[in-house]
Amino acid sequence: MTSEKQRLGVNIDHVATVRNARGEHYPDPVRAALLAVEAGADGITAHLREDRRHIRDTDIAALKRDLTVPLNFEMAATDEMVAVALATRPHAACLVPEKRAERTTEGGLDIIGGRDHLAPRIGALAEAGIRVSLFVEPEPAIMEAAWALGAPVVELHTGSYCEAAIAGDRARIAHELARIKRAAEHGAGLGLEIHAGHGLTVESVGPVAALPQIRELNIGHALIAEAIFVGLAQAVRDMRTAMDRARRP
Repeated sequence: MTSEKQRLGVNIDHVATVRNARGEHYPDPVRAALLAVEAGADGITAHLREDRRHIRDTDIAALKRDLTVPLNFEMAATDEMVAVALATRPHAACLVPEKRAERTTEGGLDIIGGRDHLAPRIGALAEAGIRVSLFVEPEPAIMEAAWALGAPVVELHTGSYCEAAIAGDRARIAHELARIKRAAEHGAGLGLEIHAGHGLTVESVGPVAALPQIRELNIGHALIAEAIFVGLAQAVRDMRTAMDRARRP
């Protein structure tokens, strides 16, 4: 473990999901973002999906205008989304796979098979000064492919680990944590900055947060869900506490 502070990025997508359920103008995801920052978030993540099911273009513009911390713009690797990113100039753009029918992102990008599709879009974003991150499965070969593409950051998909944690499957938990650890070590050794996220809760975050190579965690659904019971600020503080506890030497 390490005493280095790990950054917490809070994903505010599902504040927008609640807003859109009634077609109202509230709750405001920008207000939620500012509250999360006040409670200890180091950055804000927002995913502008092609079908605009939660975050909207106006939300991205407002977040860029009002935030004093980095905005991590999650996006599909399409010409439309690259154009939005180039117009908005967020601090970072995290390229994620996207399917219209999925409830949430179901896995990492195919950056090996999709190299020719991804390379020009990564180049366009990087040329504009936007830090590019790739949301990927935790495998050493994928770390090498990300490095070859010139992306400075990877975000390791932790969904399989979190599913095992919910099921209480100790053997699978150990297997998935070993995958994450191996990929984080290999990627960091190549010079990649390692992030992680998807499905993490205050109960499951510790073993992932403890990995010294992981510089940032991006967490959303669990925080917004817990906010129903304790409020968003307390949910963020509780996650921050769990992460810091895992990092103590």
